[in-house]
Amino acid sequence: MSSPELDVVEFLLTASIYTERRDLDERDLPPRYRQVFWEDGEVERPLATTTSTAAAATGVERPWDAISGLMFTDRDDFSGKLEFTDREMAESWFRKRVSVDRLRENPTLAFVFEEAYDDLDYETVREQNRPIQADRVWIDSLLEEMFDEDEEEMLDLVDVRAPEEIEMTLNELVLTEDQEDEIEKVVKAIEHRDYLAEIGLREIGKLLFVGPPGTGKTSVARALAHQLEMPFVEVKLSMITSQYLGETAKNVDRTFEVAKRLSPCILFMDEFDFVAKTRGSDEHAAIKRAVNTLLKSIDEISLISDDVLLIGATNHPDQLDAAAWRRFDEIVNFPKPDFGMRSDILRVVTRRMEIDEFDPDELAEHTEGLTGSDLRLVLREAVLDALTEERTTLTQADLVRAIEGFEERDNLKNMDMIDGDPEALIAGNGGHNHDHDHDHDHDH
Repeated sequence: MSSPELDVVEFLLTASIYTERRDLDERDLPPRYRQVFWEDGEVERPLATTTSTAAAATGVERPWDAISGLMFTDRDDFSGKLEFTDREMAESWFRKRVSVDRLRENPTLAFVFEEAYDDLDYETVREQNRPIQADRVWIDSLLEEMFDEDEEEMLDLVDVRAPEEIEMTLNELVLTEDQEDEIEKVVKAIEHRDYLAEIGLREIGKLLFVGPPGTGKTSVARALAHQLEMPFVEVKLSMITSQYLGETAKNVDRTFEVAKRLSPCILFMDEFDFVAKTRGSDEHAAIKRAVNTLLKSIDEISLISDDVLLIGATNHPDQLDAAAWRRFDEIVNFPKPDFGMRSDILRVVTRRMEIDEFDPDELAEHTEGLTGSDLRLVLREAVLDALTEERTTLTQADLVRAIEGFEERDNLKNMDMIDGDPEALIAGNGGHNHDHDHDHDHDH
C-alpha cells in the first residue's frame, strides 16, 4: 500500500534516522532520496527536510497538505521545514501501514526495524540497494572532478549514462539462445567476482558483439547496464582521430580511468573495427600510438580486479585482425532475426498498441532480411500514417502498407549508397530458426 501521506512520512523518518545514525552512509539511502541531498560530492548531515526536498524525493506535489492532518507532524512556516513533533508516534503509525516489501527498498529503515520482522535482513537490503556510483548526481560530480573546463572536449569521446536513464530493458528485447546464455554467464560472473578472483580466473568479462547494424548490439549492452544497475560508459572510437582531442593516447588512458573510477560499470566500445583499420593503414603515428594504448588498456582492465565489464561491438568482423580478436574471451553473434524472432519482435514492440486483426506471423513472412531496428521503423511509420487520418487504432493492412513503403525507401537508399558488391545487400537469415521452412546455407 502506498499513499502520499505514507510516502512523506517514510521520507521524514528516513532523513531523521540517517541524520542521527553516523554509522549509516550513502549506500543506506534509497537512490530517489540520495539525489535530492547530494551536494559537492557527498550527502551532508543533517538532511534538510523541507517542502521542496520532500516533494523532489517523493514526487508528492504538496507534501505538507499530505501530512498536515497527522497528530505528530509540524511545519515551520518561515523555513518550510517539515518535522515530527513525536517521532515514536510517527514510527508506530508508519509500522502499522508499511509492508515488509517496501522496507526491503530502504536500507535505513531496514537497519532500525530489522528485529521487528522475521523476514527483513538489513545486510541483504543494503546489498541490493543501488550503489551511489550508479547515480547521475555522483557521475556528474566525478566527471567535474576529473575534467577541467578546458578538457570538456574529452566528453565528446565518452558518453556516460546512469542506469535509470536507460529506457530499454532486456525484457523488451528478443534475443537468440546464444545471446541469452552469454548474458546469463556475465550476470553470474559479476555476482561471483570474489570467487573467480579466489580461484585465479581473471580472463573473463570481455565480450565482443558481432553483427550487422540494427541487430541490437548497443541496445543489449545498454539494457544489461539497466538490469545490473551499472553506469554505462560508451566510447566513440572514431572520435579518437578528432582534431579537437589533442593528445589522443592520453585521452584513451583517461577513458579507462573514467571507467575504473565509475566501477562497477559497463565500458562499451562501438565500431571496434576502427582499431584494426587504423593499425593496417598509413594513419598518423599519433593515432597508431593511441590504438596501441587502447589495446594495452584493454589487456590491463579486468572485471575481476577493476569491476569493469568490457563490451566491444563491430558491424565489420571481417576487418578485425588477430590482435583485436584475441582481446575478447567471448564472441556474441547478433544475426539478422529469423522468421520466429521477427514475429516475437513484432509482438513485443506492439504490446501497448491497439491493432485490429493483428497477425505478426504474416508480417514476419513479409519482412525477411529486416533487422529489429528496421521493424521498429516500420511500426513507427504505420502509427504516424494512422495519426494523419486521426486514428489511434491500427489495422493489419496499415502494417503491411508500412512494410511495402519501407522496402521502397530502402531500395532507393541502397541505389544511392551502394559501396562495393551489390550482392552484399541481399539479407541473410541469420538467427536460430524457429520455423524450419527457411533453410540457409551461409555462415553467420
